[in-house]
Amino acid sequence: MEATEVVLVADVGKSRCRVELRSGTELLGAADQHGFPGVHMDDGPTLAFELLLETVSLLPPGLPVGAITSVGAAVAGVEASAEKSQELATMLSQRFSVPAAVLSDATAAQLGALQGAPGTTLIVGTGAVAFRFDEAGVLHRADGWGPYLGDRGSGRWIGQQGLQAVLEAHDGGPATSLSTAAGALVESPEMLPGWLTANENPYRAMARFAPLVLQAAEAGDAVAHHIIAEACRILTRTVKLASGDDAGSPRVALLGGVVGSDFFAALLRKSLASAGIEVVAPLGDGLDGAALAATRRGLIQERYIHRDGTNWPD
Repeated sequence: MEATEVVLVADVGKSRCRVELRSGTELLGAADQHGFPGVHMDDGPTLAFELLLETVSLLPPGLPVGAITSVGAAVAGVEASAEKSQELATMLSQRFSVPAAVLSDATAAQLGALQGAPGTTLIVGTGAVAFRFDEAGVLHRADGWGPYLGDRGSGRWIGQQGLQAVLEAHDGGPATSLSTAAGALVESPEMLPGWLTANENPYRAMARFAPLVLQAAEAGDAVAHHIIAEACRILTRTVKLASGDDAGSPRVALLGGVVGSDFFAALLRKSLASAGIEVVAPLGDGLDGAALAATRRGLIQERYIHRDGTNWPD
């Protein structure tokens, strides 16, 4: 990335929408707010576009927004609709009159973590997915199938298991300190189902309970520790599935809010090591991946990046 370039990068996820304005390696300003369901939904491109612009308006005043030279957006739901992803790229390009690149949040995370090189990345946030790009740029994916059919071991999964454990304890099952933690949400465990359905985003609400499960597990709660151990086992299998026939010893970079917990990351690394998988330090995150997609063409992941070509130089 040239130092004179001013790049607008965004991570428009299900839990949060983050935007940054960058000049070379310098961060000029950042803003964030709530997320959205995904670009693949009805009116998804418009929802993503409006949310991104609204978040840009939250940037600190005085930034050179008018001097933007390219836009890179990592967006939830891209893998489910190439057509709508392309539509969003066109909308962004026309709005800012610069080249725009739209890619999935998981692809962006892999790009940022390995700086365009082939390899595997495990992202554990509200959802969970392992992405591997091989030398030919072919994507090998495991999980990331959403809260109904997948995302096992994710923050949502951990939080959901924790809330279920509270209800099981209420029914006469194993006692857990999570019952006390849930008391900050509702007066009685019997109110948890209603509390959850009343939330605008129940999956994010469950994910927000995950840190309390982690705290309880670290403090020695047996029920919580069992949940975390099972999450690590599931995520290890997810990485193994994505790694497939990867030559040599499998290696993976870890990203996402859940692995920000030192306690959880240590347990996950131990689980991965027991499966012969080496953990490598990520070189960046999804925003770095979006910036890379915005400023460089010919990446091995190119077939998974949706670009508006109108303003691209020859």
